[in-house]
Amino acid sequence: MAAVFLVTLYEYSPVFYISVVSLCFIVTAAMVLGWVGFDVPVILRSSDESESTAPTPEKQMVQVTNPFALELGSGPECVADGVSLKPCCLESCVLSCFWGCEVSALQGALQVHQYGPRLSTPQLFQEAIHHRYRWHQSFHIGSDDREERHSQIPKELGITDFGPLPRQRYPLVAVLTLAEAEARDIYNIVASVTVIHVPDDKHNLSARVLFQYLLTSQGNMYELKPLFMSADSGGVSGPPDSEPSPQPSEPKTDASSIEQDSVLKEGEDWTEGMGRDCVVCQNAAVNRVLLPCRHACVCDSCVSHFQHCPICRAFVLESFALAQGCHTEPVNAM
Repeated sequence: MAAVFLVTLYEYSPVFYISVVSLCFIVTAAMVLGWVGFDVPVILRSSDESESTAPTPEKQMVQVTNPFALELGSGPECVADGVSLKPCCLESCVLSCFWGCEVSALQGALQVHQYGPRLSTPQLFQEAIHHRYRWHQSFHIGSDDREERHSQIPKELGITDFGPLPRQRYPLVAVLTLAEAEARDIYNIVASVTVIHVPDDKHNLSARVLFQYLLTSQGNMYELKPLFMSADSGGVSGPPDSEPSPQPSEPKTDASSIEQDSVLKEGEDWTEGMGRDCVVCQNAAVNRVLLPCRHACVCDSCVSHFQHCPICRAFVLESFALAQGCHTEPVNAM
């Protein structure tokens, strides 16, 4: 019957016949590719087809204690007027601010930490960058000290910018190290390196943290990365992710990434009003971070039903739990 129909269709219009056969071939090929695991457009999928039947691989996490925290404070933020920094440390620390540190010098220092002496003191860090910076300033931070520190280049130096783009110097590199030798034997993380952009006369982009590194006593280096969460999620503590990833500036050495549980306010269209609720079922609390996009948006029950992130549609390679043994009980809506 089908053969008779095709013969009749060919006699009626060869062009229409070729179009019909080509369309049937495309639809059939798309269905076969979808069955074997290849991604196909949503319009070619069956309406009752689930997006993924295989569970998302779970990444094994290792929880560590980071004694350092540093963020931008209030007040003016420019090279001429300086910048305020807000450190928060579990132990007494030394905050070292290196203005105009050369990019190559910082990358070389990070390599020195991995293959040479551990950069656990401000003096060792200064020697590792070979004093290739414009101005250096240090502050002592107590364990209970929450005050902001204002760092500024002296006016008499006459430095108002760090040259045109692309630049050979970072505006500010802030390094936190443990002040007491006994504390360095307690914590695995011995130093925190934060690269900060500070606006100047030639590049007025607002001040922001470009990237942060954690240096360990074993010579490892971890890059802190934020998690993309709901604006009302609160500070949900998550274990670090130790997946190897390249450095963002000059990929000369291998670095590792630690997922930092930062609450970001981007994506207000999907985060507004959701709070900690899973974006899929909207009943259980968010407890899963999807990798590599780092969206924390689903609960333990819903993570196994998705091959793509519900927010950005990126392919999900792995996931990890923010809290082990989290009970996903329904949240009562008021």
